[in-house]
Amino acid sequence: MAFALIWLVSASEAFHALQEAAQKSLQNRQKSKRAKASRQEGLFKQVVKCVEFLQENPRHPGLQTHEYHSIANPYDSDLKVFEAYAQNRSPGAYRVFWCYGTNKNEITIIAITAHP
Repeated sequence: MAFALIWLVSASEAFHALQEAAQKSLQNRQKSKRAKASRQEGLFKQVVKCVEFLQENPRHPGLQTHEYHSIANPYDSDLKVFEAYAQNRSPGAYRVFWCYGTNKNEITIIAITAHP
């Protein structure tokens, strides 16, 4: 069962900023004819993979999803917000914060950020 994704403005902006940085890095790498992908490219790839896993199965073991208490749910402060790992065991590892949407089979992406 796939979930429909709803993006808050801040999460969408963060995603597009990561995407632009990865594309710029890829262009520079291609100009200089380097084979190894940059940090920005790898980070964006990991965030995309995390979002894809969330859409397919928010309980996927690789996401290490768990409840997060420091961010309020945008729909109802009594409902839970979750944290999913885009990266693990790296300095400033990126996380995707999300909650279930107002309708069945919806997930709202609240934020994409380095671990606070």
